[in-house]
Amino acid sequence: MVWCIVFTFLGCVMFYGRLVWRVGLSPYYGVVGLVFGAIFGCAMLVGVGGSFVGLVLFLIYLGGMLVVFAYSIALAGDVYPLAWSGRDEVMWCVGYVVFLLLMVVVLCNEWGVGGFGMVVGGVNEMFVVRADFSGVSWFYWWGGLLLMVVGWGLFLTLFVVLSLVRGVSRCVLRAI
Repeated sequence: MVWCIVFTFLGCVMFYGRLVWRVGLSPYYGVVGLVFGAIFGCAMLVGVGGSFVGLVLFLIYLGGMLVVFAYSIALAGDVYPLAWSGRDEVMWCVGYVVFLLLMVVVLCNEWGVGGFGMVVGGVNEMFVVRADFSGVSWFYWWGGLLLMVVGWGLFLTLFVVLSLVRGVSRCVLRAI
């Protein structure tokens, strides 16, 4: 029952982050929403036993994408950021809440989330090894090339954002 409550809380905050990102009219709110979504999404991965993958994704999200968002906010920030208003934003909120409630019902009642993150192995109860440590070698063996492609994509995204937000002739130094 405790796992169900923890996953419900993590899911609520993760979907709230996505909601803020989707409905936010200002870049400030979008970055905050994506940061919340990344943090609590990675916390859900850690909760189901994927501590290494959760940590790597956390570093990719906040290490790579936050740099891009910081540059774009610094160069395209609003003096008076807009807030939520209107029928479309309310409909998105209702849609996300309904989806979240359906996910809680499916996870907690049908499949159950008790015991996630407790995947261990041992011999005669003398030691315990988490199953996630074997995922480290697989992550670097099969996912090493993919990790380099993702890193290159983030690097390319940084230059694309910088070229999109540059001024007429002063490039990225217009905010300074």
